[in-house]
Amino acid sequence: MSENRIEKFQKDREHLNEVVMKYAGLSIKRFYNLDTQVYKDGALPAKIKEMLGLVASLVLRCDDCITYHIIRCHEEGVSDAELEEVLSVGLIVGGSITIPHLRRALAGWEEIVDNG
Repeated sequence: MSENRIEKFQKDREHLNEVVMKYAGLSIKRFYNLDTQVYKDGALPAKIKEMLGLVASLVLRCDDCITYHIIRCHEEGVSDAELEEVLSVGLIVGGSITIPHLRRALAGWEEIVDNG
């Protein structure tokens, strides 16, 4: 059975992060650590932080980031209704140029839900 788009993304991301860490100096390692720390539970729960990351990624039109946050949102228990509201915020802030990214975000979500 062939892997779906989400599985391929996760596999590729893991491999590429290994390559980065092979060459990473202190600055890159610190940035990666900061990124990890920021999304942990704090005054805001990780679930909310992942939804914020998804909105920012949609507005910035970064498909890799969108896919990553879609996966994390699912892992954090975001519902279909919550996802729709989060993506609506991103659409309103980012405008119609985000629509292709919105489509891919929802296609990724559907893959995760259907295979989860």
